[in-house]
Amino acid sequence: MVWNGEDMYQKHAEGVYRYLFALCREADTAEELTQETFYQALKSLKSFRGDCAPQTWLCAIAKRLWYRELSRRGRTAPMEEEALEQVPADDDPAREAEEKDDKLLLYRAIQKLDQDTREVIYLRLAGDFTFREIGTILNHTEVWARMRFYRGKEKLVKLMGGKEHE
Repeated sequence: MVWNGEDMYQKHAEGVYRYLFALCREADTAEELTQETFYQALKSLKSFRGDCAPQTWLCAIAKRLWYRELSRRGRTAPMEEEALEQVPADDDPAREAEEKDDKLLLYRAIQKLDQDTREVIYLRLAGDFTFREIGTILNHTEVWARMRFYRGKEKLVKLMGGKEHE
């Protein structure tokens, strides 16, 4: 298939943005990296062999750019705690504090999961991708993505002090 930059952007920009937002949870960074992803893709479009879906190829470029950004920032993983500090104030400070604590506990538990499971959970919850899309993005099957998500949820319940089948 022959792609031009505009067609490729029209068809895949939203998915690449959602993927990056799922990784970094920062709208500005996700937007910036989405633009850079398409710039890099256009520069290397002739080298795209077509042995994977264009969405997968673009997300691989996006992921590489995200890791480069983390390296530039001197980090190896997203800093969810910093992101939580930027949540706007609620009308009920006690409820806001409780929700913030719950989110912080969840993010800390997610960080204890293996990288593949973390990515599946972020893509599903923050990126709102289907299991089929997640499988494609991560070069696995839909069933693999479903199983990672299910097992990851079970492990999160345990890590957060809940019972396995609540």
